[in-house]
Amino acid sequence: MESFVYDYPVKNYFGEGSLDRALQAELPQMGDVVMLAYGGGSLKRSGLYDTLVSEFKAAGKKVVDFGGIMSNPTYEKVQEGARLARQEDVDFILAAGGGSVFDCCKVISAQAWLDQDIDEFEHVQHKVPTEFIPMGCVVTVFGTGAEQNNGAVITNEETHVKGPFLGALPKWAVLDPAFTLTVPHDQLISGAFDTLSHCMETYFGTPRQDNVSDDMNFAVQRNVIRNMRAFVEDSGNMQARSELEYDSAMAENGVLKVGKVTDFQCHMIQHQYGAYTHTNHGKGLAVIHPHVYRHLAPSAPTQFARWAREVWNVQEGETDLDTACRGIDALAAFIKEMGLPTTFAELGGDASDQTLSAVADTAILTAGCAKKLTSDELFEILAECR
Repeated sequence: MESFVYDYPVKNYFGEGSLDRALQAELPQMGDVVMLAYGGGSLKRSGLYDTLVSEFKAAGKKVVDFGGIMSNPTYEKVQEGARLARQEDVDFILAAGGGSVFDCCKVISAQAWLDQDIDEFEHVQHKVPTEFIPMGCVVTVFGTGAEQNNGAVITNEETHVKGPFLGALPKWAVLDPAFTLTVPHDQLISGAFDTLSHCMETYFGTPRQDNVSDDMNFAVQRNVIRNMRAFVEDSGNMQARSELEYDSAMAENGVLKVGKVTDFQCHMIQHQYGAYTHTNHGKGLAVIHPHVYRHLAPSAPTQFARWAREVWNVQEGETDLDTACRGIDALAAFIKEMGLPTTFAELGGDASDQTLSAVADTAILTAGCAKKLTSDELFEILAECR
């Protein structure tokens, strides 16, 4: 394993009634002005918005409303939120929703303290923000695990770049599976596949020898697969929802990444495809993963074969590569079984040569995977996804 320093600083309130426990403990530290950030109308339809506002007002806090955070949050939305936070002297940001809301708020938290453009600050000057408006998260959509870390993905619509930012690390997070009951079925399935993707992309980095982080990773992958199937069979299964919500947290709280150099090549490809087509993140990953892995497996057959055995319980092939390919076939079959798209056509995204060439030319090519892809090979992969 690589040398590491590990810290797990996000306080998690998990399970039924966790919001009450969190607010009782955290309200006194939230200051006088709280920005309540959220996405569309589901937070209000569920009654959770009114519950939060009532709790804040009962505690004597001013509530600043910041809604309308879209899926694949934009840089413009970040700047809008930062201006509002400065204008209202916000002391604390409570983000309620899923990964898009959390990512947007992490960067708002940093931008509100900076006197310069955070894109320039991070990506041109290569600096890391150190001052933030503190924030907490209430999870209503599982999958991204974004409440567990300080990373964010923001889309700049002017430059067509959907890229990484560093923002605030949430102080605490509420994970109550009951809050996911108002979320559409397909949104939760695509989120759960994002969790599986996080696990796979962590595993397929280095080192390639057996290690404790990978052993735990396999267990989480098997748990995700089992509970996705249980959820598809019965969407009211609260045990499955609970497991998937905690799987999501485990995939991104750093535990599985200890001592690893991760490979997030599929994510980098999907980010750029999403920047050009505004398609769903988890569903896009479902299309991309099998095709990328068919290109990578010949360069790391032993690593892929172990994954095939440990996660998919496939029969041994004559060679490690044969076994690896059986695992990739099992992944592709599972994606179809879950009702996720298997092509860009099913996803509803543009797959013209012009768009795919633009994605291939601008996607970040990672060095952590079995091999570093070329832009030409990436275009070939994207064309196979049509």
